[in-house]
Amino acid sequence: MKQLKRWALLGLLLAAALGAQARTLEEVKKDGKINIATEGQFAPFNYFQGAKLSGFEVELAELVAKKMGVTIEWKALGFDALLTGLRQDRWDLVIASHGITEERAKAVTFADPHYCSGGAIVSLDPAIRKAADLNGKTVSVQTGTTYLDNVKKLTGVKEVRNFPQDTDARGALLTKRVDAWVTDKFVAVGAIASNPGAGMKLGDFVFIERIAAAVAKGNHSLVQGWNKALAEVMADGSYAALSKKYFNEDVRCH
Repeated sequence: MKQLKRWALLGLLLAAALGAQARTLEEVKKDGKINIATEGQFAPFNYFQGAKLSGFEVELAELVAKKMGVTIEWKALGFDALLTGLRQDRWDLVIASHGITEERAKAVTFADPHYCSGGAIVSLDPAIRKAADLNGKTVSVQTGTTYLDNVKKLTGVKEVRNFPQDTDARGALLTKRVDAWVTDKFVAVGAIASNPGAGMKLGDFVFIERIAAAVAKGNHSLVQGWNKALAEVMADGSYAALSKKYFNEDVRCH
């Protein structure tokens, strides 16, 4: 009996160490709730208004969840921890402006893209506009992002400084600790509009990417359920209205 109890305890410990199994669409629907994680520090896509999460991706996820017939239980945490937590089945889905890359796709399963954008150059110096203008310059980016990966690929950049949050990378530019900041184009547009006296100028794209939500690797039923609901939101006019509200243009991938 003691031996059986010992094996049972070992089984429980192993299950805890490995984390719970990723929940299927059926299990999520039965529960009536989907656990979604985001960063909450990446305006206008996901950010806090007081204690409330807001932003284009947050509102879009609410529309998609409604089509799926479930409510959202939100989690907000550092960008670097989002996909790690997904692999540990700590939440069902992540929506936080993750660009689809081959490397990330090895670890998670991406949904259909919910917008297209890219990494744009922002500088206080109007002469810094193109990727070639970053030669000999110091550039700030956020840790764990495709902006970091792509700026590192540029030859001639003097130094790449990465920060835990994108707002920190922007702050480095505003305090002239770096020559340029590379971030999402729409984030840059919003930052420039909300800080008109700062002197930030928007340059060219360094790269273009497709942005998508992600689920645990191989969780096909959940990603299919999400994709179906996302397609419905894109077809019924609510996506276009939401996109116009935040960007004054339709940001879906064409």
